[in-house]
Amino acid sequence: MATSNRIAEVAAAVGEPARAAMLAALMDGRALIATELAEVAAITPQTASGHLSRLAAVGLVAAEKQGRHRYHRLASPEVARMIESVMQIAGGLVLSPPRTGPKEAALRHARTCYDHLAGRLGVGIADALQANGAVEIAGDAAALTEAGRARMQALGILAADRDMHGRRPLCRPCLDWSERRPHLAGALGAAICTHALDRGWVRRRAGTRALEITPAGRIGFRQAFGVTEAAG
Repeated sequence: MATSNRIAEVAAAVGEPARAAMLAALMDGRALIATELAEVAAITPQTASGHLSRLAAVGLVAAEKQGRHRYHRLASPEVARMIESVMQIAGGLVLSPPRTGPKEAALRHARTCYDHLAGRLGVGIADALQANGAVEIAGDAAALTEAGRARMQALGILAADRDMHGRRPLCRPCLDWSERRPHLAGALGAAICTHALDRGWVRRRAGTRALEITPAGRIGFRQAFGVTEAAG
């Protein structure tokens, strides 16, 4: 049960202008690093780090370390609903969202992330598989459902006669560098990437991780996963 002191503590954390600006910037669902949030709030990255520690301490933001960066996102849907309500009462707060990820459009559109698909294409596949019940993603965990396994086997992406779990997770979310939302990694993510390359749905671009989506890929990704926007 929330006490009056706890309510005051949360309200004080939200009530500082720089922290309020950072929370509003996280409302689009992406995870941002301290430098990007500092730009939104017009403060230094060092000051932003201090504010983020305060927000984390009261349970408003959560951090995730990936590579050399630490990404911050709203801690829960409940936090997002609270911030949205405050913004509505305040009359709306308009902020220019920070640009994230690589500047090269091709990398933002489709690329490899180690051995799986990333960029708008990879995130689009993850979104589509969640929407049709093939994959469940919650926080830093993901699972392929029974219906999803049957579908992947029918598509020839997973072999029906063997378990692909092995030494790596079958399915796990990987925070996308440019979209700041999860795409799929693990054995499933690798299998989807291999399938797309083998079928000629994507082609590697020389000297870069960017992928070119072919005309066959636009059809294949739509038919296999229901992905249209990312593959267009």
